[in-house]
Amino acid sequence: MRAVRRSGGWAVASLVGVAILTACPPVRLSAQDTTAARRDSVPALRRDSVRADTSHLMRPISAMWRSMVLPGWGQAATGRHTVGAILVTWEGVTAMMTLKAQQEANYMKETGSSNLKAKRQEVQDWLVLWVFNHLFAGADAFVAAHLQDFPKDLQLRAVPGGVGLSLPLPRP
Repeated sequence: MRAVRRSGGWAVASLVGVAILTACPPVRLSAQDTTAARRDSVPALRRDSVRADTSHLMRPISAMWRSMVLPGWGQAATGRHTVGAILVTWEGVTAMMTLKAQQEANYMKETGSSNLKAKRQEVQDWLVLWVFNHLFAGADAFVAAHLQDFPKDLQLRAVPGGVGLSLPLPRP
């Protein structure tokens, strides 16, 4: 009796679900705009010393775990939508190529092909890329969450004799 091969329908359905979840960025809703109220309530001498509200920022461990569950989710939560889309796309490619190579290896095993060893190596290679993508996405989300409130004004310029780095700092 010939074994019936199962189709990869569940894999396709899960990839479609992942694509739908990452198609639109998360919407951040705020209950109140407190910037104007805070500015009016702080005396003029202390306005510069008030720190920005960081309660809306993603915690690094939360971002890391989100990306470990679904690569790209932690990046999207920290506002890096392009990187998140790239990671989830690569996740889909490596997952599908791993499954495709495994199906081919199963077929080669059934037919007694002499190329079975090379095909098993290909399955392992794709599996390693798949796992690496998960780990890299988690590490990237962790670092990105740490750098969310880093000033955007960092500039790197070529100067005579090397490279210069400038970071504007607020005056006390």
